[in-house]
Amino acid sequence: MTTTDTIAAIASAPGAAGVGVLRVSGPAVPAIAEVLLGRAPQPRHAHFAAFRDGDGELIDRGLLLYFPAPASYTGEHVLELQGHGSAVLLDALLRRIGVLGARLARPGEFTERAFLNGKLDLAQAEAVADLIAARSHAGARAALRSMEGVFSRKVDALQDALIALRVHIEAAIDFPEEEIDFLADPLINEQLQRLREQLAELLREAQRGVRLNDGLRVAIIGRPNAGKSSLLNALAGSDRAIVTDIAGTTRDVLREQLSLDGIALELADTAGLRETDDPVEREGVRRAHGELARADVALLVTDAQQAEHDLALLADLPASVERLVLINKIDLEHASARYESRDDSIWVWASAKTGVGLDALREHLKQLAGAGSGEGAFSARRRHVLALEQVALHLDRADHVLRATRAGELAAEELRQGQQALGEITGNYTSDDLLGAIFSSFCIGK
Repeated sequence: MTTTDTIAAIASAPGAAGVGVLRVSGPAVPAIAEVLLGRAPQPRHAHFAAFRDGDGELIDRGLLLYFPAPASYTGEHVLELQGHGSAVLLDALLRRIGVLGARLARPGEFTERAFLNGKLDLAQAEAVADLIAARSHAGARAALRSMEGVFSRKVDALQDALIALRVHIEAAIDFPEEEIDFLADPLINEQLQRLREQLAELLREAQRGVRLNDGLRVAIIGRPNAGKSSLLNALAGSDRAIVTDIAGTTRDVLREQLSLDGIALELADTAGLRETDDPVEREGVRRAHGELARADVALLVTDAQQAEHDLALLADLPASVERLVLINKIDLEHASARYESRDDSIWVWASAKTGVGLDALREHLKQLAGAGSGEGAFSARRRHVLALEQVALHLDRADHVLRATRAGELAAEELRQGQQALGEITGNYTSDDLLGAIFSSFCIGK
């Protein structure tokens, strides 16, 4: 990418601080740096400078650092100015930079230029924003690993395997007059199945990465008076929800953000699910179903007598939603706390009132949120998961075509579309609309 304009922005957070940072990128940087310093700056050295306006009046004193292209964050000439963290001084310095030939940067434009100049791929660029916005230590570590290319290398390895399979199939298509059925070669099927297994593993890792990045979204559901609000209060460690003996106390969705040993969770206490003539409570039930549709985990709160009946509340959930069943009020049943894995759900016996058994629930929520994923865990976004799901769909179709009809052209086309969907993650195949949507969500100055 070759740009003719130079951009500038305040890179430090708004408000008063000890130090404020202003960054500049583009072809006019060397000339701007020489005006501000009074001489040509030495690359990658900190120079103490007096920053002055056009009339020679002192704006501020601070440090000037110059990074010549291409060895810079954006791949262009970059200038970083560090002064006192006063909004007034930084604004005056930004206006001075504007007079010297720079324009205000758009949100995310520095990182966008880094992507367009090949300094970062798209997944790494998004990880920059994720690192800045991280809500937990685990999320920050995962975002840092993505920024260093852990996720991108896994995508590239999958891309290479997919290309190798395409080459094998398209080579077979090139010899239709031969009596040998090249598409019946068992190596093709072996490659395809191995590729599907690798994709499934990467999809699982990406889903964990989304949870590490965004936090685990848990919808607490159940009948009225099952103890949902008591559970929210117990997990949050405060009386966030009103708890009474009156059924239907919770009418709206009550959300609580919390951190369990550095893992971010978003709990949503919902209205009790039942048929009702109360229009307000009916709206609360509708919102509860909406919360389920966007949740990562459905946490059903019930008791020993109603558990089997209440399982119907989990019946229509998508397969991607984790299912947790909390058998609550064991203090009233004189039952012991325990933890079991049953079919497609985990069952925990506990008491939200006394706290007995809730440690097992907390540990399982932490595992679902990505705790213990290992040093290779990385952050991901929901668009990455959707792209990987599209790749899986195309691989499934290619497998069906090869088994059912041996139509190599159709299989090759499915693989081509799968390769394109995979390339959207790192930016090998992307549109201007997608780039605009991604980088417009960044903060100005990054």
